[in-house]
Formats: sequence, C-alpha cells, structure tokens
Amino acid sequence: MDFASLIGIISGLALIISAILIGGEADVFVNVPGLMIVAGGTIAATLLTVQFKDVLNAFRAAYIVFTRDKTNVKDMIDTMLELSRISHRHGLLRLGDVETDSHVLRRACNLLAEAASEQVIRNTLQNEIDSLVSRHMTVQDVFRKMALYAPAFGMLGTLIGLIQMLSELTNPDTIGPAMAIALLTTFYGSLLATLVFMPIAGKLRARTLSEVTNLEVIREGCISILTNDHYAHVYEQLSSYLPEDSRKPLKIGRSEQQTPKE
Repeated sequence: MDFASLIGIISGLALIISAILIGGEADVFVNVPGLMIVAGGTIAATLLTVQFKDVLNAFRAAYIVFTRDKTNVKDMIDTMLELSRISHRHGLLRLGDVETDSHVLRRACNLLAEAASEQVIRNTLQNEIDSLVSRHMTVQDVFRKMALYAPAFGMLGTLIGLIQMLSELTNPDTIGPAMAIALLTTFYGSLLATLVFMPIAGKLRARTLSEVTNLEVIREGCISILTNDHYAHVYEQLSSYLPEDSRKPLKIGRSEQQTPKE
C-alpha cells in the first residue's frame, strides 16, 4: 500500500477515535439510521449523477492508486536513455523488439521503428496524454461529488432528527439524546468527506499529474531520439523534468562517442 496514504488513514482515524474516547463513551457515536442516511444517500445521489460504470471505475482506480507504486520520472528518463543507446548502436528498427509493460511506451517504440515522422509521434502521444487526463478526471469527479453529497446528506439527517425531536417536546428528558443523535449524521457526512472522499480525489489527481509527466517524458524522449539520436542529447532534453539537485551530467566514453550505427 502507498506509505503516505497508510500513514494518513491510520493517523486520522487514531486521532478522531482518541478524541472520542477521551471525551466519553464511544457508543454514543454509533447510529445505524444516521449511517444509512449518509452512506446510502451519498451513493444514491452519485449514481444519479454519473454512470454506474464510472462509479465502479472510480473505486477500482482508487484501489490501484493506493496499492500500486507509481512510476518515478527519473526511472522513465533512464528508460528513455536506454532506448536512445539502443537506437544509437543498432538503429531505430531495433526499438520494435523492446518489451515493456507500458502500452504507451511500446506504441512509441513501434512508431520509432516504423520511422514515423516527428509530427505523427507528437500527435499520437499527445492523444494518449489527453485521453488519460480525460479518463482520470472522470474518476476524480466521482469522489469530488461524493465529498459534496456526504455533508449535504449529513445535514439532511440532522434535519430529520430535529423534526423527530421537536415532535417529542412534551418529554424534556428525550431532548438531549435526540439532539445528539440528530447531530451524528452531520458528523458522519463531514468525516466521510474530509477523511475519505476528498483525500482519495487528491491522491488520484497527484497520480494523474505523475502519469502525465511520465507520458510527456516518453513523448519528448521519442522525438529527441528521432531527431538527435545520441543519448546525451536526449538526456539534455529530458533533464528539465528533474529537480535541479537531481540533474547530473552524463559521462560519455570515447567508444560511445564514436560507436556507429549498424
């Protein structure tokens, strides 16, 4: 699991539970009808807003994001440099034999091996980037909507509780407990929105930005391989994607400087 997410979830829940236990008994914070209103209402409103498949894709994407490591941009630059070395030593055609788990990188290598023009490569990979952003924005929007609906249904549950409480004003002993139960739904809605839905949307957005950067590295790296060929030039093109303190000059041996293509 993503380490930062694990720390965030555990620490957030631990602090809230600790505050509840220090302040009194925990069982007063459990109200099944309130949970039904908030959770059920949030899911129902989300299904009314977006398609069912988008909701499934959103939860599937959240699971993948929290359980799968993201590709580091430095690793992707190293991959592009290795492809440049292969091209420099054996020619562009050899790139068609490269095996990779990334379908975008595999497609880019095939375009290079087929001697596609710079404009074709740029347009094709830009379409991949635009498509990825569009898909991810749909997924993020699901959790942003759930973060919006959860507090609203929490307030709705509070209004229901208040109405029920006001209908029993003849019995003053029930006003305090009824008010506490009425406020619980607002607590549930705020908790879900701030500790679950919005953080997930933020994590998905961060992963999207990371993946877009990696695809941009692939795009610019392929164009640089096509136009410059030598991996030192490729590195100069791609080093701008690294923080300044992570940029290190490449050491080029004489044999590599003079290695001809086959």
